[in-house]
Amino acid sequence: MSRIFATPFADIYPLYVAKIERKGRTSAELDEVIRWLTGFDDEAIARHLAERTSLEQFFALARLNPQVDRITGVICGVRVEEIDDPLMQRIRYLDKLVDELAKGRPMVKVLRQEPVAARGNR
Repeated sequence: MSRIFATPFADIYPLYVAKIERKGRTSAELDEVIRWLTGFDDEAIARHLAERTSLEQFFALARLNPQVDRITGVICGVRVEEIDDPLMQRIRYLDKLVDELAKGRPMVKVLRQEPVAARGNR
């Protein structure tokens, strides 16, 4: 088991906030990304932070967005779509979305709301 699995979500969240705020994004945008990926509402996110839920339990309770297969690319030198361990893949999905948010990508693209047909016309 990877050490990251036992890490509380509450330890990771402020790191995400710091990363995106340095780049001019807001914690409200981060929460929107977390809601989109996990299906949690604001109350659930706050509860997981307060209860120091491990990342393993956090993602076990999440109802992943059906569009997660549209999250592709490299994070930490590894293509997220090629990660074998389902839990590690979910953690890296969140890392990837936060990274895209920090890089200034439009929210419609971060949340994979761009129509598939439009993506093919680039």
